[in-house]
Amino acid sequence: MEKLKLAILGAGNIAGNMARTIREMEDVEAYAIGARDIAKAEDFAKKYGFQKAYGSYEEMVQDDEIDLIYIATPHSHHYQHGKLCLTHGKNVLCEKAFTATAKQAEELVDLAKEKNLLLAEAIWTRYMPMVATMREVMNSGIIGTPSFLTANLGYPIAHIPRMQDPALAGGSLLDLGVYTLNFAAMLFGDKIKKTTATCTYTTTGMDESDVIVLEYEDGRVANLSCTMMGASDRKGIIYGSEGYMVIENINNFESITVFDKDHKQLLFKEREQQITGFEYQVRACKEAIEKNQGECEAMPHQEILRIMKQMDEIRGILGVRYPFE
Repeated sequence: MEKLKLAILGAGNIAGNMARTIREMEDVEAYAIGARDIAKAEDFAKKYGFQKAYGSYEEMVQDDEIDLIYIATPHSHHYQHGKLCLTHGKNVLCEKAFTATAKQAEELVDLAKEKNLLLAEAIWTRYMPMVATMREVMNSGIIGTPSFLTANLGYPIAHIPRMQDPALAGGSLLDLGVYTLNFAAMLFGDKIKKTTATCTYTTTGMDESDVIVLEYEDGRVANLSCTMMGASDRKGIIYGSEGYMVIENINNFESITVFDKDHKQLLFKEREQQITGFEYQVRACKEAIEKNQGECEAMPHQEILRIMKQMDEIRGILGVRYPFE
């Protein structure tokens, strides 16, 4: 495949981020945009240089020229839109959270396998080159034996209606907490012995500010927090017997700084130059399609489903339910 013909389903803010990214990618073509009204789609196409604009998702998925559809709608609609794309024979890169529930995720994975199509989650941090660097540094012995991890993510977004709306799978966990869970998974793995969680609630019963503690079988612990109520420093820190490493911005890794036990800086690594960071997941999808693989190595189906089940479990602990469950 010389150029990947990419279509975007949904024309909101995150779709704009993807459009800005692929405009700078030589091996990807800004092919089609689908919105719920044609005027919005045409405006988007004109702004970002897309060849085709569709005034409905149903019309766009029937275009045989599309190689990959990036789903950029709210996660409450990912199951519905993912099913629409897969049913019409389209490879899918779906924004995080992958779906609202693990059951929905399982159905989409089964459908993709049945149709022999690529199905990937656009949890962009999973695909970034910095992930390998973080693991390398952590496992090098420079901080000794890692035993404790913290990660936080917060933005003042409580005013956004979907964050408050149970029908739109609102709350902080699926929107923000998903990044902290993925950060812990990338560095500490999946052998979790015990999960505890607490939160404050919106007036609509959604989780507002969350604290999650993961205890691992090998004795390590991850303390994760997220909030829609304010901006946090977005740091991820791994503590070891000989020092600690600080990752700036777990939502788009910027740098790694290592300190010894006396807080003296030992190492500093900055991320490589990037377009936005979105490009890595698109390239991973292109490679998987070319190899006729149904999943991306950086975020395989097994891990997509595990994280969704983990969030179901945490919502169970918090008592947060959606009306469509």
